[in-house]
Amino acid sequence: MASVTSLSDSVQQQLASALSAVRPEAAGADPLLRRSDRADYQANGILALAKKAKANPRELAAEVVARLTTGALLAEVEVSGPGFLNITVGDRAITETLAARYADDTGRLGVPRAAEPGTTVIDYAQPNVAKEMHVGHLRSAVIGDAVRQILEFTGETVVRRHHIGDWGTQFGMLIQYLDEHPHELDHGGEVSGEQAMSNLDRLYKAARRLFDSDEEFKTRARRRVVDLQAGDAHTLAIWQKFVDESKIYFFSVFEKLDMEVRDPDIVGESGYNDMLAETCRLLEEKGVAVRSEGALCVFFDDVLGPDGKQVPLIVQKSDGGYGYAATDLSAIRDRVLGLKADTLLYVVDARQSLHFKMVFETARRAGWLNDDVTAVQLAFGTVLGKDGKPFKTREGETVRLVDLLDEAIDRASAVVREKARDLSEEEIAERGTQVGVGAVKYADLSTSANRDYKFDLDQMVSLHGDTSVYLQYAYARIRSILRKAGAARPEPRPELELTPAERALGLHLDSFAATVAEAAKEYAPHKLTAYLYQLASLFTTFYDKCPVLKAETPEQVANRLFLSDLTARTLHQGMSLLGIRTPERL
Repeated sequence: MASVTSLSDSVQQQLASALSAVRPEAAGADPLLRRSDRADYQANGILALAKKAKANPRELAAEVVARLTTGALLAEVEVSGPGFLNITVGDRAITETLAARYADDTGRLGVPRAAEPGTTVIDYAQPNVAKEMHVGHLRSAVIGDAVRQILEFTGETVVRRHHIGDWGTQFGMLIQYLDEHPHELDHGGEVSGEQAMSNLDRLYKAARRLFDSDEEFKTRARRRVVDLQAGDAHTLAIWQKFVDESKIYFFSVFEKLDMEVRDPDIVGESGYNDMLAETCRLLEEKGVAVRSEGALCVFFDDVLGPDGKQVPLIVQKSDGGYGYAATDLSAIRDRVLGLKADTLLYVVDARQSLHFKMVFETARRAGWLNDDVTAVQLAFGTVLGKDGKPFKTREGETVRLVDLLDEAIDRASAVVREKARDLSEEEIAERGTQVGVGAVKYADLSTSANRDYKFDLDQMVSLHGDTSVYLQYAYARIRSILRKAGAARPEPRPELELTPAERALGLHLDSFAATVAEAAKEYAPHKLTAYLYQLASLFTTFYDKCPVLKAETPEQVANRLFLSDLTARTLHQGMSLLGIRTPERL
């Protein structure tokens, strides 16, 4: 089915036509249409137009109104204040536009795909091999997955990349330690991904202690890094074992997060190893990087240290080893030249902003980024505890991600059990998982990515306020109403007058497509969560003020069931784009 023209777009088109009829030189001017408390919409664009034409804004507004035809779409248009237009649309237009969305059998609710989609490589969910995932890994995974789904829904070609930490000095240290202490990784039979990772994590900490305290071991470990980079078979075999066991663990954690991570999309630091020397050669040949004290560096006029001297991006160290910059620049080359990306999107902690600023500028100087290819860091803030400090355990340790998710699921299961009327224990456990994981994701996504947020499980699993549980219960309530009605697909009734609560709900439903487009354009899932919370709130008001099954006439029952069903479908689709489940019963 073709996309549905929204009410706001239809009104905008009428205004634009009237504007250009009154002032031909204003053809293409934006009427600046916005939702309003005083009417359904307000158009503010005439003020700027009048100023430009040195005309009286109220008089110009009156001329535009005279050119507009009131009827099914524009029920009422009046000039307000210094030249605003207050616009009320007709009830029939609201119902008919929503009915067209409702008739879309593709499941897209009439949401259009972008006119000119491109190819975006999104780099998110980047855990480290041989290290347990902790709360710091949550935001990249959750934000990245939501942005990925929103972009795909708008028609963008999205290539996923999970740039895992699987290369470098720490692996020389770890492999050398294991070679010298082979008994320490004795599993004693089959173990789970979590147990295997716990063993590796313990091994890593022991190797790090020895590395920091024993100079001879440090020398042997560094020699082992050279063996790894040179492709020594024995060293690579041990390294591959670490990577394989870590991946099994990663998959188990991402599955718990209800996220799909596919093996071909995991291209870690090691995946660019063969490109590093060429990357350095190209940068040096182009004069982008220069040798300084034996290291290959890129300098920037605006990046200065505390001493006022320039702080360079080190691409290759003086000992010949490669830093993160070499890997990140090689990844850019691969993504632009190999994957043909228009946009490179990095969902990475805000604390790495300076690094990426330098890497992107280096890639621009080298010609790998240009007007046709842009790189963006979607920088995110820190997860804080209730005390407003970085989230830690009571012992001061970083919180393991699996522990955090397990606790959220336990809390949510208790809430579901308390409310459950006709659910079995198995269903309570399933719903508890969906509600708990949804609560964690929603709390993260409902905060603007660049802001820190407090991790408060009591608030996250609350049935009141801006939480995923509130939205999930709104959805389940609507599904319960529809089951009681027994109507497979209620019939919209455009001839009916709408109450204020019905109009408010209908106008908000109409703006779903615009919200998705805005969230995609700005990489802003929090704009979608805000929309969905308001939708659930407007439905609650509608449900309180407008009897659905006990409405006055059969036609009114049908129309209110239609509004309810479209609300449920919009909640379901919106939550799905955020990676959150909406159970049919709660």
